Amino acid sequence: MIRRICASEGVPEPALRCEPVSTSTYQNIAFALPLLHAEGIARVVIVTDAYHAPRAALVARRLGLAYTTAAPAPEGTPGWKRLRSALREVPAFLYYLIRPGGPG
Repeated sequence: MIRRICASEGVPEPALRCEPVSTSTYQNIAFALPLLHAEGIARVVIVTDAYHAPRAALVARRLGLAYTTAAPAPEGTPGWKRLRSALREVPAFLYYLIRPGGPG
């Protein structure tokens, strides 16, 4: 979904990288690191929802990834779904904060 949003906003396809195997934020960034290093990419933009950006930034910082975050405004998602997702981030962020090595 985020890849589609980026492409629709004009990000060139060759600039987009998606890691397809992970099942968590920690895994997503950890699994992406070797791919980025192999391509000589030193800095990335993590595109995610505004409520998820702090957790993604925490993981990126801990794994030594140079990053910035971008959070496009959600379109077409009902408010209750956005609220539910945002509320989920509170315990998820706290969990990641107290588990420096990542989940699992």
